[in-house]
Amino acid sequence: MMRSTVWRRTRAAMLLAGTALALTGCAGQATPSSRYTLPEAPSATSAASVRADGASLVVRPVQVASYLNQEGIVMQLSDIELNAANQNLWAEALGRQLTRRLGQALSDRLGDTTVVSTGQSVPGAPQLDVSVESFQGRYDGQAVAAGEWQLFDGDRLILQRDFSVTQPLTEDGYPALVRTLGQAWGEVADQIADGVSRER
Repeated sequence: MMRSTVWRRTRAAMLLAGTALALTGCAGQATPSSRYTLPEAPSATSAASVRADGASLVVRPVQVASYLNQEGIVMQLSDIELNAANQNLWAEALGRQLTRRLGQALSDRLGDTTVVSTGQSVPGAPQLDVSVESFQGRYDGQAVAAGEWQLFDGDRLILQRDFSVTQPLTEDGYPALVRTLGQAWGEVADQIADGVSRER
């Protein structure tokens, strides 16, 4: 009887020690995170200086919804559930990336226009405000970019448009999602460039 009790206690102690070692090992092996940037706009031109002989456009910093204003890339899991990734992160604040990519794309699409998006001001130039309400992967295999843009002449609103672009993901994984979100943002830039051109 005594031998049986000692064996049970020894076996229990060994199991507890093994469990503790296993948990320590798991805690020490953190999953490495991956960081992503939106792809560069193709054939973008520099907008560092204002052209003396052409029109100008000031792109104000893109505003993103508060749930997008974080490191984790957002996935929409259902019609009401959103999840920000813990290991798949933006390498730079999303609003800054969107502002820079938009400036590059508009500079390329509006060839006769100097696009300024670095905090500079150009007296008399129209100003573009963009707010993003959705910029995420969706449960149905789509990348979604949605929001609103406004064009101002000083304090006067010239033009206001909503945008909602969806692009299908060609494969699974965050790299494919980020590339597809970049394509969707390029389509948003196309829409804005078309609207600005028509208004001039």
